Parts: sequence; C-alpha cells; structure tokens
Amino acid sequence: MHVACPHCLTTNRVPDERLGESPVCGRCGEALLPDTPVELDDSNFDAFVARSELPVVVDFWATWCGPCRQMAPQFEAAARELKGRAVLVKVDSDASPRTAGRFGIRSIPTLVKLDKGQEVKRQPGATGAAQIVAWSTR
Repeated sequence: MHVACPHCLTTNRVPDERLGESPVCGRCGEALLPDTPVELDDSNFDAFVARSELPVVVDFWATWCGPCRQMAPQFEAAARELKGRAVLVKVDSDASPRTAGRFGIRSIPTLVKLDKGQEVKRQPGATGAAQIVAWSTR
C-alpha cells in the first residue's frame, strides 16, 4: 500500500499488514497515519490525494462556521477510529478556494470521500463520529 506522508508528501510503501502498527515516513520520520485529521490546503491537497492509496475523507469547513466547529471533535474521533482504513483531512474552504471551488462546495461543512483521487460520495451538514465512520466505510 502506498501512503503519502502528511508532513513532507513523500510516498511510502507500507505492507497492508503493518498499517495498524503506526508506520513512520522513511524520509522525515513523522507518523504516516496520524490519529488526527490532516490539514491540507490549495498548495498540497492534490499531491497528498494523488499519493494516497487509502480512501481520503475530506471535511470542507470554515473558521466562522458554527456547525463546522461543533463537528470538529466528532471528525477527530472518527479519524482515530478509521486510522489505517482511511485518511481524514480538513480543508478550510475560505483559505483554499481553488480546492473548494473544484469540488463545487456550496455549503459547509461538507464531507467528500475520495477513492484513488476520484470523488465517490459526499455528505453535506454536520454529523457525529459514528455516522462519519459508518458513512466512510460503506
């Protein structure tokens, strides 16, 4: 399995059976599969998604959005639960208008699941950790 390092964007090969063992990047030594959401922006989103063979679940949010702030701890809990099965990332739609625009984000929060870089589904609105996990694994 190829996993993109969320810190230096290096592609790392990790055997499937070792995904649950907290692998580290061969280049920078940081955790490849953090148990918190990875923060991405216009400058690194495409490179990260292109290098990840794990599904990527994107939370498009904004700092001024009340429901986004309420959902943040739920998204963090889901990241811990899904570690090794999916990578959860956050994209501030105001700070990353190119990425948000490309996905046609009209309301926030909006979750988008990508598999091999392609959108497979989306869910607008705030939701809980259990629902995020269930939605991400269907």
